[in-house]
Amino acid sequence: MVVAAVALFLLVRAYGETLTAPEVAAGGATGHAVARKGDALLQVLLALAAVVAGGLLLGRLFAWVGQPPVIGEVVAGILLGPSLLGQAGSAVILPDAVAPYLGVIAQLGVILYMFVIGLELDAGRLRSRARTTVLTSHASIVVPFVMGSSLALWLYPVLSHQGVSFTSFALFMGVATSITAFPVLARILSDRSMAKTELGVLALGCAAINDATAWCLLAFVVGVAEAQVSGSLLVCVLSVGFVALMIVAVRPLARLFVRRCEEGPLTRGRIAVVLVAVLLSALATEAIGIHAIFGAFLLGAVVPHDSRVAREIGHRLHDVVTVLLLPAFFAYTGMRTQIGLVSGAEQWLLCGVIIVVATAGKFGGTLIAARLTGLGWRPAASLGLLMNTRGLMELIALNIGLDLGVISPALFAMMVLMALATTLATTPLLQLLAARKAHGAGGGR
Repeated sequence: MVVAAVALFLLVRAYGETLTAPEVAAGGATGHAVARKGDALLQVLLALAAVVAGGLLLGRLFAWVGQPPVIGEVVAGILLGPSLLGQAGSAVILPDAVAPYLGVIAQLGVILYMFVIGLELDAGRLRSRARTTVLTSHASIVVPFVMGSSLALWLYPVLSHQGVSFTSFALFMGVATSITAFPVLARILSDRSMAKTELGVLALGCAAINDATAWCLLAFVVGVAEAQVSGSLLVCVLSVGFVALMIVAVRPLARLFVRRCEEGPLTRGRIAVVLVAVLLSALATEAIGIHAIFGAFLLGAVVPHDSRVAREIGHRLHDVVTVLLLPAFFAYTGMRTQIGLVSGAEQWLLCGVIIVVATAGKFGGTLIAARLTGLGWRPAASLGLLMNTRGLMELIALNIGLDLGVISPALFAMMVLMALATTLATTPLLQLLAARKAHGAGGGR
C-alpha cells in the first residue's frame, strides 16, 4: 500500500514539476506586529474574554442544533477574525500584535488537553483491536495523501506562486488532506458519551497513530521546503525511539507512582510532579519535531486510565483547559483566516472540490481498511465518519504551511473551510447512521 502510494506520488510529481505557478501568491502575505508589554496584557485579556464568551454562546447554539459545542468554539474564533468583522473590526478584539502571546497560551491549552485525553484512553481495549487500528489508521493516511497530492496538479497553477516548488506544494496538500483532528475527535466522542465504547477507543487509537504518522510526514514536508530532508528522516527515527522509551521505561515508573498515590491524598506536590512530567514529555516531542501534543498524550496514555491519579487530575484540568485555554487556539487561527479571499465561482468550486476529495479519501480509505480487518459495514462507516473529522490538528498543520509560505492565504482559507465542513458533517451523519441501525436498516453488524 505504501509502495503504491509512493509510486503514484512520483508520477504526480513528474508531471507537476512541468507546471508554472503565478509570480505572486493568491491573497498576499501575512505578518504580525509586536505589542508593548503593558498593551499586550490588556489585549490578551480582551481577546480571551471575547473568545471564551463567543465560544460559550455559539457552543450552546450548536449544541441546540445537535452539533458538539467544540464546533461553536471553532466558529467563534473564525468569526472574531477578519472573516466577519473585517480588518478594522477584528483589530479591536484580536489585533495582530496579540498573536504571539495568544499563540503561546493556545499551545499550552492544547498540550494539557491532549494529556487529559491520554489519561482517559483505555490502552487494553486498544490492544485487542491492534490489527484493525494499525491497518485502518495507515489506510486513512495513504488514500487521502495520494488524492490530495494529485489534486495539487489543479491547484498549483492557480493558488501557489513561483517561490514554492511543486514537490513541496503537493507533499503539503497530501499531508493536509490526511490529518484527523485528534483533539476535536476526542471532544466529539466525549460529548456523545462514546469515548469509552469499543468504537470510541478504536477511533482514538486510529487517530493517534494517524496523526503521529502525519506529523512525521509533515516534518518531511518542512524538511523538503527548507532543503533539510536528512533532518526529517532523523525526526522519524527519534519519534520511534521516544515511543519505545515511553513504553519500556516511563510506563513502569508511572504505574509505581500511581500505586503510591493510591495510599495517600493527591497532594499539590504530587500534582506538580505530574505537570512537570507532562511539560518535559511535551518538550521532548517538540524538540524532536512532531509537536508537543504527542508527548503530552503519550504520557497520559501510559498512566493507568482507571487509577485515582487519572480520574482526579483529569477532572481538575478538564474545565479550565476546555473553557479557557483551548478556545484561544481557535481565536489564533481565526485571526489568520480571511474567508473573503475565496471569491468568485471558480475559487468556490476549487473549495468544494477540496472538501469532496478530502472526504472521499479519508472516509473511503478508512471504510475499506476497516472492512478488510473484519469490522461490520456500519461500524466501519461510523469509523470512517469519525476519522474524517478535522479541526484542531488540521488548523495546526495549516498554520505551519502558511508560516512556511507553502500555501497562500487564499488556499489557507479554503482549507480552513474544508476542516469546518468535514467536522460539521460528522455528528449529523453519525446520528443518521445510528437512526438507521435503530430501525434495523442495512446489513452491517
